[in-house]
Amino acid sequence: MDGEPLGIVSLREAFAKAEEADIDLVEIAPNASPPVCRLMDYGKFKYAESKRQHEQKLKQKQVQIKEVKFRPGTDDGDYNIKVRNIIRFLGEGDKAKITLRFRGREITHQEFGLALLKRVEADLQEHAVVEQFPKMEGRQMVMVLAPAKKLPVKKSDKAE
Repeated sequence: MDGEPLGIVSLREAFAKAEEADIDLVEIAPNASPPVCRLMDYGKFKYAESKRQHEQKLKQKQVQIKEVKFRPGTDDGDYNIKVRNIIRFLGEGDKAKITLRFRGREITHQEFGLALLKRVEADLQEHAVVEQFPKMEGRQMVMVLAPAKKLPVKKSDKAE
């Protein structure tokens, strides 16, 4: 009963062995033919199962969409900081939504906004792929970037 299989046993005999050892008879694979059961402490089994599911849940990464807002007149200093933040977001595996907001009469010069978004795309071409190309949504132009697929980099043990 210390982990070794008992073979195909009748249900009555399995219950008797469980009663004799003062442990539970737990059905592991009900769809198998014949159904697979184990003699074990059911409480420990449930606890181990919940721990395993919790660890799997922690390993999963939810992709978030981080929004970075620009204006047609965004200057170089602010532009560089925003691009640096976008690179950080993409490095963490999140998507980046670039929103370019037009205010007042800026809406008449949408070509400035398009040029700015093309500049962002060009500066981030090694870090991101364009998932949604620039399009107008009301008074703002929106573009969505997703992280570029990178091959896993193997770290060498030697320091160069």
